[in-house]
Amino acid sequence: MNIVVCIKQVPDTKGGVSFNPDGTLNRAAMLAIMNPDDKAGLEAALRLKDQYGAKVTVLTMGLPKAADVLREAIAMGADDGILVTDRVLGGADTWATSTTIAGALRNLEYDLIITGRQAIDGDTAQVGPQIAEHLQLPVISYAQKIEVDEAAKKVTVQRQYDDRYHVVEAKMPCLITALSELNDPRYMTVGGIFDACAAEITTWGRADLKDVDDSNLGLKGSPTKIAKASDKVKKGAGTKVAPDSPEEAAQYITDRLLEKHII
Repeated sequence: MNIVVCIKQVPDTKGGVSFNPDGTLNRAAMLAIMNPDDKAGLEAALRLKDQYGAKVTVLTMGLPKAADVLREAIAMGADDGILVTDRVLGGADTWATSTTIAGALRNLEYDLIITGRQAIDGDTAQVGPQIAEHLQLPVISYAQKIEVDEAAKKVTVQRQYDDRYHVVEAKMPCLITALSELNDPRYMTVGGIFDACAAEITTWGRADLKDVDDSNLGLKGSPTKIAKASDKVKKGAGTKVAPDSPEEAAQYITDRLLEKHII
């Protein structure tokens, strides 16, 4: 079984964010980590590797330094890492990103593709389903539990939905988007770190993408336009009150909620 896990290097927002003049994130100037949902998807793939002997390939699109998360994934147990990087791919929105990743995936054999539900730098939850659409694959999103029947070539997924879940089956090949709550990702091992340092990361550029048009790539191929971008807005201290009784406190809160049309 061949599993491809799409991961993303995202800004560590604890250290603040930086923007380019065009409103896109200045990723080169920020500390970066592996996206949490993607790491849960990677762990799911590694557990299937432990169970079935699957081959796990990790793929990311980004700046050259995004190779760091590929090496982290290899140190956790992944077999191969592929970095898709090219200046013409920069500034991509979800449409251009999914087009690019789908173009790269067309070079690979896969039974299962796993992505994170969403990235913490965009929170759109669009790229995974868009990749599936480009590749004409069935997709199951918001996976909180994954089971694979290799003999029957099918997956059974608990799909999170409000206060309950759906049980959904799909024939492979298919794409699953994983929640961070899916599991607790393993740590890198000492031997894995040595392997990751010695591993050769495959690097692809625009010329390696299959069946994609330049008009759908990079900033120019992104229909989403950023009107304004800013760092977190600091909140004021707020209003402090000292009611004489619990009843007055409750009435004060109720009045404020009524004023703001919340209730």
